[in-house]
Amino acid sequence: MLLTGGAPTAALEITLSGLRSAKGMVRLCVTADARSFPKCANDPHAVKRSAPAGQQVIRIEGLAPGSYALSVVHDENANGKLDTIAGIPREGFGFSQNPGLGFGPPRFASARFTLAGDANRQQVRMRYLF
Repeated sequence: MLLTGGAPTAALEITLSGLRSAKGMVRLCVTADARSFPKCANDPHAVKRSAPAGQQVIRIEGLAPGSYALSVVHDENANGKLDTIAGIPREGFGFSQNPGLGFGPPRFASARFTLAGDANRQQVRMRYLF
């Protein structure tokens, strides 16, 4: 008789590089829903985490294996949102796979990565436009 312990899960380790200060919070969002990327606002299954900006490695446990995209915001003033001016981010941001910048955020497909059963890593390079 074979006993199973439930659905398999994976861990995601995110390393942030290029943070310009340790002020405020780093806010992360992991989603498998392309329509909800990058904000995750309409995805009830999205995983959101916040950490002090001085913490450059963040680990998220218990994710189901599959395809995801990750967005990161350096909320320097800790007001809970990405501050913009005329739609241009005034705070730092980054994405899984570090896609090139264009007008607006990258598409889900550009930031998509596959999470397998073992520990997986994403290195996110933070970007600042101001």
